[in-house]
Amino acid sequence: MCDLCETQQSRILPSLTEAVVIANEMITGKVGLMVLRAPAVAATVEPGQFVHLRVAKGRDFLLRRPFSVYRAFDETIHILYQVVGIGTSEMAEAKEGAKMDLIGPIGRGWKIPDRAKSALLVAGGVGAAPLAMLAERLSENGVSVSVALGALTADELYCLDLFRQTAQSVACCTDDGSTGIEGRVTIAASDMLSQGAFDVVYTCGPEVMQQAVVMLARKAAVPCQVSLERLMACGIGACLSCVVATKDGNKRACVDGPVFDADEVLWR
Repeated sequence: MCDLCETQQSRILPSLTEAVVIANEMITGKVGLMVLRAPAVAATVEPGQFVHLRVAKGRDFLLRRPFSVYRAFDETIHILYQVVGIGTSEMAEAKEGAKMDLIGPIGRGWKIPDRAKSALLVAGGVGAAPLAMLAERLSENGVSVSVALGALTADELYCLDLFRQTAQSVACCTDDGSTGIEGRVTIAASDMLSQGAFDVVYTCGPEVMQQAVVMLARKAAVPCQVSLERLMACGIGACLSCVVATKDGNKRACVDGPVFDADEVLWR
C-alpha cells in the first residue's frame, strides 16, 4: 500500500486550476475554513499533499501561498488557514462565488506502511489539517487510529469532530487546561506510546513539537513521519526557498516533501 501511494502521487502532475469559493468563514478569531470547488484536485489529492493558492489579485499577491488540503469530497477541497498577514487577510474576505487560481495537488504526502494495523497521529494547532484526511484514509483501510491533539486553548482544537468520527481514541491537550490534559500534546503522545503497540506515528504542528514527537517515537522504536512547513515561492522545486536538510543532502519541501521520514531529517 505504501509503494502504491507513492507511485500514484508521483504520476499525477500538479495542474493550474480556477477554483470557485463555495464557503469561507472564520471558525476562530484567526483561523478560517475555505471550501473551494476544484473537481480535478479533489479527485486526485492524497492525504498530506497541498495546493499553492493565489489568495488575491494584484501586484502585492504575485507569490502563492501553500495550504494543506484538510478534506476532499464532492468535487470540493477544504482548507484551514491562519490569518497572519496581508495575504491571508485578503483571503479571509473572499466571498462565495469568487474565483481563485491554484496549482495542485503538490508534494509527497503520508505513506501508509504495508500491513499497518495501528497508527498514532499527533497534531498541534492547525497542524491537525493535513492529518485529518489521513485519519479518514487510515480508517477506510482498516487501520486503528489513535489521535493526540494539542492546542493553546479548547477553541483551537481543530478537526476534533472529524477525529472523533474516524479514530478509536482521541486525547486532547491544552496549554491553559480548558479541555483535556493541561500541558503539551507530547504528554498524551508519550502516554499512548507507552500503553499501546503502534506500527507508525504521524505528526504535524510546530517544528519543536514534531521534534519532540520524533524522540518519543524513537524511544518506542516506532517509525515516524513528519510534515514540515517552509516558506515557498514557486511550489515546483525551482526556487530552492523551502530547503530541508536531510542525511542525503538538502531536499525541497514542495516536491520532495512536505512529508518526510523522521529519521532522514537533520533536526536543528
